[in-house]
Amino acid sequence: MNFPNNVRYTSEHEWIRVEGDIAYVGITDYAQDQLGDIVFVDIPTVGEKIGKGETFGTIEVVKTVSDLFLPVAGEVLEENENLADEPELVNKDPYGEGWLIKIKPDNAAEINELLDAEAYKALVSEK
Repeated sequence: MNFPNNVRYTSEHEWIRVEGDIAYVGITDYAQDQLGDIVFVDIPTVGEKIGKGETFGTIEVVKTVSDLFLPVAGEVLEENENLADEPELVNKDPYGEGWLIKIKPDNAAEINELLDAEAYKALVSEK
């Protein structure tokens, strides 16, 4: 299981990584492992402002659909277009090519309130 130190985590198993004034959001290695083979990603919220913890899309596996929750409030700038043809990128590289969206956070300081790698690792080891 991979727990990179350059991202912050939510208890709902999303991650966020800031690069300048833009942040990438995806699901964690733990989440993709628990879900299984991802067959479809639906992100209808590009261009919308969404609050912290609100749903920004769904991720579909063979037997279920799961909601995706935004780690911090912000505007959804872009979705990862590669996932339309290759949703399995989320399984193969959840912290790299399998990112889901880019956002412009309303308040970048909110990111510091999220879990670091050690806290997230402790959270998932309890399950």
